[in-house]
Amino acid sequence: MSLLTTRFEVVARHRPVDLVLPGELPTAPYLAVTGEGPLTIAGPDVEITAGYDGHAWLTVDTGGRRPTRHRSRRHGRAKARVDALGLALTGTQATVLTREADRWVARGRVDLEGRVDTRDEDWLAGVGTSGGTAGAFGQLGLRDLRLVTRADGSPYRLGRVLLLTATSAGPGFFATAHTSVWSLDPDTLEIAHRGDLFFRRPDKPGVYGDHATHLVRDDEAGRWLVATSGWGDFDKRRPVQVLLASSTADLSTGAHVLDTEVLALPTDGLTSVAVWDPHLVRTDDGWLVGYVSASRYFRFHPVLAGGPSLDELRLLGADPARRACEGTTLHRDPASGAWQVLASDRSGEYPVYDLALSPVGRLSAPYPSNIPWPTVVPVDGGWLMVAFNGSGYGGRLTGYGTHGDVVIMHSTAG
Repeated sequence: MSLLTTRFEVVARHRPVDLVLPGELPTAPYLAVTGEGPLTIAGPDVEITAGYDGHAWLTVDTGGRRPTRHRSRRHGRAKARVDALGLALTGTQATVLTREADRWVARGRVDLEGRVDTRDEDWLAGVGTSGGTAGAFGQLGLRDLRLVTRADGSPYRLGRVLLLTATSAGPGFFATAHTSVWSLDPDTLEIAHRGDLFFRRPDKPGVYGDHATHLVRDDEAGRWLVATSGWGDFDKRRPVQVLLASSTADLSTGAHVLDTEVLALPTDGLTSVAVWDPHLVRTDDGWLVGYVSASRYFRFHPVLAGGPSLDELRLLGADPARRACEGTTLHRDPASGAWQVLASDRSGEYPVYDLALSPVGRLSAPYPSNIPWPTVVPVDGGWLMVAFNGSGYGGRLTGYGTHGDVVIMHSTAG
């Protein structure tokens, strides 16, 4: 069944919210503690404490300087009874949250940049918590969902169960998020958390929560390939690059910190300040890589490159006329065997291209808010499509970045 002749309808929605994933603290600056308070995250020469006394507060003591106290006048007071307190460290940001009517709300935050290097692995090795239940930070929402595949583009399955990577949204903008791995049961349509992926950079020390990731099982080489986008320290003054990691460990489960190198993606003839959203497929002729190029932040469009190896890629096509089009995804049409490129445009459509990035049609599927990626997978003679929306979580302080709900669609019978 060709995607171009398929209609989709929404069949399930999920919003997994977990401030803490109980277990060992990760060797990455994405951790949290919950309890009645006060709550503390402490490492060498720094102590971060959160509390609530009718107004949420944070204190930061970095040893060599006078402790500072932080309270948000606009957001610090709860609107309902507080039944729990949370303290999260996500990247360089510490956030205090209150649980009100079974919903977490961010009530204060402080950026630790310049006071302590929270990404330093020696510092992370000495981090501990007190005051409650601690573990890795989970997520306030999921976005950028992408199917875990084999190198030939086919789904990687555990029996019938599918795997997905996602961006686990933190309590703020892009640098508070990280990559996670999830299972999707095609029969019940339930999703479950399986692991988290963090990254080292080739040009600077530390551990980063880079995301918008594609996880690929390369059976031929006996390894996993991980292509991710360098959002973990986003700054408009620096270009976002696509990073590539490989590992023989089982990346389908557990927490992992991976070494990366820059995946050089061609932008010949394009005005480009950044690239992101990688998707990799190995064909009989070599590799195809779909991605996004931005002419400026945030104006971006789909691009496709190919070559005999990932070190020898050339530009095959681009659609620079698009102004907000991402989630570039390679798809093999089951009827013709031809490769196509799927994308998502903020105008409310999912364009479909050939390998020259010439349009050949569009998907007939509901379009949630934001820019939901077109992640499709064949199931029992039909199709599942996994997308997301732009609905936020955590109150007004978190702002853009906490989206979204997971939106699952199925092909219709008619």
